[in-house]
Parts: sequence; C-alpha cells; structure tokens
Amino acid sequence: MATAAGPIATNNSPQNSNAYRTPIAPSVPITHKWSIAEDLTCISNPSKHNNPQTGYRSFSDELYVKYEEKLEDVRKALREVEENPLEGLVMIDALQRLGIDYHFRGEIGAFLQKQQIISSTPDGYPEHGLYEVSTLFRFLRQEGHNVTADVFNNFKDKEGRFRSELSTDIRGLMSLYEASQLRIEGEDILDQAADFSSQLLGRWTKDPNHHEARLVSNTLTHPYHKSLATFMGQKLSYMNCKGPNWDGVDNLQELAKMDLTIVQSIHQKEVFQVSQWWKDTGLANELKLARNQPLKWYMWPMAALTDPRFSEERVELTKPISFIYIIDDIFDVYGTIEELTLFTDAVNRWELSAVEQLPDYMKVCFKALYDVTNEIAYKIYKKHGQNPIDSLQKTWASLCNAFLVEAKWFASGHLPNAEEYLKNGIISSGVHVVLAHMFFLLGDGITQESVDLVDDYPGISTSIATILRLSDDLGSAKDEDQDGYDGSYIECYMKEHKGSSVDSAREEVIRMISEAWKCLNKECLSPNPFSESFRIGSLNMARMIPMMYSYDDNHNLPILEEHMKAMIYNTSL
Repeated sequence: MATAAGPIATNNSPQNSNAYRTPIAPSVPITHKWSIAEDLTCISNPSKHNNPQTGYRSFSDELYVKYEEKLEDVRKALREVEENPLEGLVMIDALQRLGIDYHFRGEIGAFLQKQQIISSTPDGYPEHGLYEVSTLFRFLRQEGHNVTADVFNNFKDKEGRFRSELSTDIRGLMSLYEASQLRIEGEDILDQAADFSSQLLGRWTKDPNHHEARLVSNTLTHPYHKSLATFMGQKLSYMNCKGPNWDGVDNLQELAKMDLTIVQSIHQKEVFQVSQWWKDTGLANELKLARNQPLKWYMWPMAALTDPRFSEERVELTKPISFIYIIDDIFDVYGTIEELTLFTDAVNRWELSAVEQLPDYMKVCFKALYDVTNEIAYKIYKKHGQNPIDSLQKTWASLCNAFLVEAKWFASGHLPNAEEYLKNGIISSGVHVVLAHMFFLLGDGITQESVDLVDDYPGISTSIATILRLSDDLGSAKDEDQDGYDGSYIECYMKEHKGSSVDSAREEVIRMISEAWKCLNKECLSPNPFSESFRIGSLNMARMIPMMYSYDDNHNLPILEEHMKAMIYNTSL
C-alpha cells in the first residue's frame, strides 16, 4: 500500500497520506469492480433459481425437506462414531473444512469432551499415531480445552528431536503442521513441530508426479486455522477426508452444496440491503474521488460472521467498515492539514454543531457518520439493552486521531521509528472500530468487564491490527520502488538498522506476524470474557487479511473475487 512521497501538501492542495495507513481495507486504485451497479447487475440477473420479482434465490419445499434429512443423517452419524475415535476425527475435520460444522456444535462438543477425558488419562495418547494425536490436539485447543503440547514429546527421540521415521507419514505431518498453527508464545515444542513438518512437507511439494503434492502444498499455503473455511471448503480435496472404513464424504459434500445454496440466497438479500443503504447515504455523489465499493466492504462481515443467523449483524457491520474506507479517502485525497484537524476535532467532540467550520464534503461525511453510529447504537440498545454510543464514539475519535498523526508525518516528511510507526498503525488500521461494533452487535457476553476491555483496546484487537498492518507493508515492500519514500514498517526498520537489506527486513516482519498470531491464539483460545461468536468472528477477521492483500500485477484481487462469486453468485443446485 505504501507509496513514494509526492510533494508536501499545502493548504491549497490535497493530502496524500496513505503512505502510512491502510485501514481495515487496503488502499488501491479506484475502480467500479465493487460498485453498486455491478452488485445489482450480478445479483438480479434472473436464473431458473431466482424469483423474477425480487431477484433472490427461491427454493422448493422438497429442497428444505431433503436438507433437513441430510442434517439429521449427519447428526446420527456423529453420534454413532463415538466408538471409533479416528473416524470421528476424520468426520469433524471434513465438517469444519466444508464450513458446515456450525450445524453440529452440540454433537461435536460432546464427542470432543469424551475424547478429552480419555486423552487426559495416563494411557490416553501413547498408542495413537501422529495424525490422530495432532488432529485431536487441534480440535481440543480450538474449542478452548486446556490441552498441553507435551503430548508431542511421544514422537521425539532420546536427543529431543522428532523421530526420523515420521518423515514418510505425509498425513501425520500435515496434521502436525496444522496443529502447530495454534501455538502460543513459549511453546517451543510446537515451534519445532512447525519447522520439522514444513521442511519435510516442502520436499513432497517438489515432486509434481506425487498424487498428494497438491494437497500438501495447499496445507502449507493455507493451514486450516489461518484460512477461511468458507473459502477453503470450495477447494477441499476429499483425499484427506477419507479415513478407515468411512464412506461419508459424498454425503457431507452434498449437504455442503445445499447449505451453500441456501446461504447464498441470504447473502444476496444482504447485498441488496447494503447497496440500498449506501445509495441512500448519497456519499458516492458527494465524494467523487472516494471509493464506491459496498460489495467489497460487505466481504469483511460476510467472512467474519459466517453463521447464517447473523444476517442483520452483517449488514450493520458493513456500515462502519464503509466509513473507515471513506474517512481514509478524505485523509488521503481530500483534506488539507487544517481541514483534517477540524474534522478530527469534530469527531472527538461528537456534536453536530462542531461541523460549522468544515468544508461541505466533510459536513456531509460527519453527519452521515454521526447518524449511522447513533442508529446502530439505538438498534443495539433495543435488542440487547446496552447503549454503546460512548464506546463506539471513542473508537472513531481514536481512529481519526491516528489518521491525523500520519497525515502530519507525511506533510512534514517525517519518518517515525519502527515502534512509533507500528503503535500508531495499530490504531489507524481500523480493526478496533470494527471489532467494537461487532462485539456490541452480537450482544453475547456483554458485561462491565468485557465492555471495559473493549474500551481499552483488548489484545484481540491489537493482535489482528498488527497482522493487518504488517501484512499490508509486507505486500507493499514487495512491489514498491525502494528508492521512494514509502513510509512502511519495512522502511522504518531499515532506517533504524543501518545496512540491513529489504529481505532481512521482510524476514523480521514475517516473524512479527507469526508472533502476533501466537498472541491472538492465546487471546481467543484461552478463557476470556468474550462470547464464542465474537472470538470466532475475530479469528475470521484475521483469516480474511491475506485475501484482502492478494493483489495481482493489475491491482486486482482475483482470490477475493473468486470467493465473492462462490459465496454470492455461483449456483450449485
């Protein structure tokens, strides 16, 4: 995202401070790819499955009956596999990778609870192979069970190294690598497991004739814990789902297709609602140079809140995300330092009277932000009995304060040190704004303790923001002309570490992203006052980041576009 600096802006010229900042969405050349026109055209295109009056998918009663029958068949199968732990693990793995495990949380929880009790006995693990131990460890940890990584000591030799005979166990190594992605700070054994498994698996990917080379490569590139299940489920190779004496893959695949078809119809309705809301704001007309991409903005909550029952929450969460984009554009291409200072002051005061000195385009933006935030707060109050307006306003004030710091850095030509840059960049990422809105919209687990944590930037926000900020800079450093002033963490690091190369700086950033994931794992997978839906949504936000930064040479996002089409437009029945 970071770009080489142009002339220092004056009061008569617009700022271009995006060298320091990418909020929840990266800054890219403005296109119409994600505009309202395309949204409506794509969704309302009639098909044999669409209602010609609404454009939405319509389904027969027979489909829903068949769907419910499939759900019950899987529930029955889950209850029956309790006597065959390996088969149960394989089945749960497939359900999760297909993104349909949310239907069976009760059955999965009961199965894992039983396995956790068994595994906690002195003889619970030793007789099992690497695949079974690694998979069970991953499931238990992601469900919040207190499970120690010491179970992997059973696979080490007397010198403390993983045994060499494991090198031919491809399935076990893939599972070990997947398990290592849930490590937290200080778990050296899982660091070793990640290095050991990735090195051996990397060798298998170099053999294009090996029948599992593609599957291994996919595991290394997109480990389950750090990838969106709804995206990876579309690419699932059922080779890794087939366990001994288990032939339920086809049944699960059929259920997943039916589930996706129904979920698509929900997403289509939501895109209509988002598009209509965005059109009604009139901001696209008032801010001609700002991004007009409601469909892209909607992709964040669609990825984060995957449970179909969170339809209203997805639509409402798209609104603050849209304002992060718009305010980012105001700081990037519209405002002078004087104007941006006045705008930031207005957001801090949170009074409509504070806009009197602002230019018209800022007045329109602030009033829209003020109205939408208050509307969301009122909806939350009606639904959950909690008025979050103070908390939400504080997040917007903090965001604009951080934006202003970066605008002044850029205007003065000041390059901060790496620590200062990242500290401010965590706030200007916009992550905390989104997570605070998501927390209150979900409404689960709202206590004084959790509200205080949200107000004080919880570790979850900091970790995700660090991953986003550094991931953006990592991608920018790969594409930027390093002779310019790009204001990225890479440049700040190289300024402090004289003689360091771009490659060494990139390695440091990759290490920091890995450490941020460890912190996020600890925050989300250890006991905390937040609800399960909020923790899952937060993890999904982090998982969405690579997809949002997968630009090709033409500044497009082909992977994101593929995911969008699969989740909204493509028909499977």
